[in-house]
Amino acid sequence: MSSNTLGKAFAVTCFGESHGRCVGVVIDGCPSGLKIKESDIQAEVSRRIPRNGNVVSARVEEDKVEVLSGIYSGYTTGAPLAALVWNKDIRSENYADLIDRPRPGHADYPAHIKYGNFIDLRGGGRWSGRMTLAMVIAGAVARKILAKSGIEVLAHTSQVGKVVAGKVGPDDIRKNTYTNPIRTADLTKVEAMTAEILQAKREGDSVGGIVEFTVLNPPVGLGEPIYDALDADLAKAFFTVPGAKGVELGSGFGAGASRGSENNDEFRLQEGRVVTETNRSGGILGGMTSGMPITGRVAFKPPSSIAKPQRTVDLTEIKEVEVTVKGRHDPCIVPKAVPVVEAVLCIVLVDHMIRSGMAPRVLRE
Repeated sequence: MSSNTLGKAFAVTCFGESHGRCVGVVIDGCPSGLKIKESDIQAEVSRRIPRNGNVVSARVEEDKVEVLSGIYSGYTTGAPLAALVWNKDIRSENYADLIDRPRPGHADYPAHIKYGNFIDLRGGGRWSGRMTLAMVIAGAVARKILAKSGIEVLAHTSQVGKVVAGKVGPDDIRKNTYTNPIRTADLTKVEAMTAEILQAKREGDSVGGIVEFTVLNPPVGLGEPIYDALDADLAKAFFTVPGAKGVELGSGFGAGASRGSENNDEFRLQEGRVVTETNRSGGILGGMTSGMPITGRVAFKPPSSIAKPQRTVDLTEIKEVEVTVKGRHDPCIVPKAVPVVEAVLCIVLVDHMIRSGMAPRVLRE
């Protein structure tokens, strides 16, 4: 399987570059009979970027989705579903001086060694956050498939820099997340999180943060141990999102400081259904879903493109130099990452549902 493809039964292949002609995706294995319109996909893509120029990059793309194949008369056909978005707001001149001067924190240097001078690194190229468009497009289709089984995927910003959101529930996430540019469900922290981002931006710097996610109503037994365990595939998928540097499921790293008696989730009966008293496992046991909500967090690093001068090496002259990154860049990528984390979750879940037979190849109304 290509390294540009995520999934096996629901295989998502992305193409394009940040400053190339377009960014797109081909989904192979999508069940036929799914009722979906181009506007349904567009709605998800339109949520990807907060329309607030203060906390995100000033690059404003229309991001109009064009479905090329795989949908006919409002239903998926079972053929490969191809869709793309054209790149229009491009300023490649900002990267002309960086061809031989790798930007600190970026993929420039290893990409230069791996692919030579042929690689397109304008705007980050294949490693740009713009590539998440492909994930969101595929995630929009996957979300529709999950909805037929009553599975709901939610996420929100739980931390920006040193500002941490309070405890929130599913209702808060549904109601509040997309009402503010930070994409947090804790509305009492929007102002402080915004201030954290803008302070870093004023100083020519950037800031990281954390996205928290929840999957409600998952079936029991989803996952293919050992090497295709659901948590293993989720971790891999999350790390394909540019800027992701840490993944936790359930109690995560906190489990390393606890005892078994503290970390185990005891089983009990609830209206004839087996549930657990707590959910420190994050809804996954032995690589398979337990039927409890799937919970976890994804940590994102501060964006690497900052206005502060930084040291690097000129690969042509073989000498240490100072570099200043020009262009339009995000002071924090976490608000943009929320819908991407949701999309990745949807893709992996649908892939496993099809592989396990929990989602049929032909969907009926």
